[in-house]
Amino acid sequence: MAVAQKQSLEEPKVSNHIAAEALDSSKSALLGRCLEDHWCFELEADSTIPSEYILMQHFLGRSDEKLAQKISKYICARQNINGSWSLYQDGPGDMSATVKAYFALKLAGHSADEVHMVSSRNWVLTNGGAEKVNVFTRITLALFNQLPWRTVPAMPAEIMFLPKWWFFNLNKVSYWSRCVIVPLLIIFAKRPIVSVDEDIGVSELFISDPKNLRTLDKLNFRQPIKSCFLLLDRMLKKLDAYIPRSIRRRAVNRAERWTREHCSGTGGIGAIFPAMVNAVISLKLQGAKDSDPDLVRTLAAIDALILENEEEAYCQPCVSPVWDTCLALSALTEADVALDEPKIINSIKWLFDHQIFTNGDWCQKTPGLSSGGWAFQYENDKYPDVDDTSMVLMALLRAGAYDDATYRKRMDQAVDWILGMQNPDGGWAAFDVDNNAEYLNKIPFADHGALVDPSTADLTARCIEMLAMLGHDRKYTPIARGLNFLKINQESNGSWYGRWGVNYVYGTWSVLAAIGAIGEEKEKPYVQKAARWLEEAQNEDGGWGESCNSYDDRNMAGIGVSTPSQTSWALLGLMSVGRIETPQVKRGINYLLENQNGNSEWDEKIYTGTGFPRVFYLRYHGYSHYFPVWALAYYQRLSANNPTRQAEVMTYLLREDSLSV
Repeated sequence: MAVAQKQSLEEPKVSNHIAAEALDSSKSALLGRCLEDHWCFELEADSTIPSEYILMQHFLGRSDEKLAQKISKYICARQNINGSWSLYQDGPGDMSATVKAYFALKLAGHSADEVHMVSSRNWVLTNGGAEKVNVFTRITLALFNQLPWRTVPAMPAEIMFLPKWWFFNLNKVSYWSRCVIVPLLIIFAKRPIVSVDEDIGVSELFISDPKNLRTLDKLNFRQPIKSCFLLLDRMLKKLDAYIPRSIRRRAVNRAERWTREHCSGTGGIGAIFPAMVNAVISLKLQGAKDSDPDLVRTLAAIDALILENEEEAYCQPCVSPVWDTCLALSALTEADVALDEPKIINSIKWLFDHQIFTNGDWCQKTPGLSSGGWAFQYENDKYPDVDDTSMVLMALLRAGAYDDATYRKRMDQAVDWILGMQNPDGGWAAFDVDNNAEYLNKIPFADHGALVDPSTADLTARCIEMLAMLGHDRKYTPIARGLNFLKINQESNGSWYGRWGVNYVYGTWSVLAAIGAIGEEKEKPYVQKAARWLEEAQNEDGGWGESCNSYDDRNMAGIGVSTPSQTSWALLGLMSVGRIETPQVKRGINYLLENQNGNSEWDEKIYTGTGFPRVFYLRYHGYSHYFPVWALAYYQRLSANNPTRQAEVMTYLLREDSLSV
């Protein structure tokens, strides 16, 4: 992957006239993207999701040849030169993504003899064969009789009966894991097989005869916890045949009830594609008719994820309207768009219309806590999240909604929910409280390493920033506890890990924004260290960039081709702690000005969003639309060219000079 060079030392200048024009045109363009009362940009993952859509359609016997051909074009267009498919643009080939893409293309009518298929097959065989795929791909291959079910880790349906005090139960895993696992328990109990003709199977991707494979997980006693779980897995498989059918039937029925309860909304179970696919398959296995309301709603939710043009089509992993709307609203209000602008007024109302007041799974750990949060999607009432809720609250505060007594009451309820979701360690996680049983990531099923939902720096910082905007300072107990969590989790180089965005640039921006909001002393060593790390990560072109590869290799922290979104994060972080009229910030602003396109927007194809580190990444199409507007607006408000800031900036520069001496 090409990596931009680090910054030069030439003193930059920012044209105030050009910056003002760029901001005006870009905020107009962002307003123009509004869907009357909210924003919803495309959300793109890797080729795995559209591949799984084709596979699901084949499993269900649903045929739409025209759509399948469009999706296959999309998949083919993203194949690497070496024949593989990656998890993010310019990333290394991934075995599971490649095997699924190859299989989906065969089901869509591509011959194994075609050049791109031969190239893919050669890459797979050269890199260890389809034996190397992850657990979720093994499940897919077992469904289609390409692998024996015995190669899949044991997940007995009796998990539904495990008590809360047991080392593993559904309350100990994350929201996304819960939504995927419960319908999977039905699938594992039934072990369905949809046979495909030999010429459209993928046996040629295996080095060994797949029908003779027994276990793909190897014991490694240098990893004792993982090895113990592997031994337990093998014991469970041997005991499975001895579980009384009546108990198994009760467990499966309980899993079905849970699945149906969580399918009750229009957004589908968990409002995420993998869980919805599992729900559809499990309901069909339980005898659901085509007219079954839960099945109909879930299939409709899946089909709503398809985006299609004349040439290509792909399936999104979910949709992001609440997230897009609150970030666009924050950017536009920072850019001084009039608060009586109809689209601003409508988007505020739209956000309040999507506030959640029903109880969800999070109640298991927080009895007595009232709801009031927001989810990521149009509808996902059982799973509001801390990230969206804090970001929505900040957007509403910037838009003046807190001045309205009715709105204030509802915002206070959301704040109370956030406070009730703080973890014992002082940090905040996304969906649950105290969901940090990291040892569960060692079980064979959890080879994606994201079975739990612990506190993270980026979410903790978000909550601190929101509380500061409400007038709380560092002495406020929730902020003090959160700040302590952040200090403990700062990296040795001064940065912070970004769980939900790529990566250290994202995490460091989030924390510096919080530090600035609470009025932390900028001269404190840990603040200076973080700001210096960001400055040193700047590329020669003035921008910032970081590859998803930094999750695999910490030495890649802050290294990558410059992107508009990551540049904006770095600028917002630096300016939050007083680094405004600095060479680095000016270069960053110039990078945004120089890379604005003819539509007064920015182009960005790099994946800068994170689903599961090392496994699943996201390209938020909205990030290059609203974050640069936000950064330019913030600079215009804080820059020394703003008369109200002249004295403050001069004081800052003099202080920096004295510190350097």
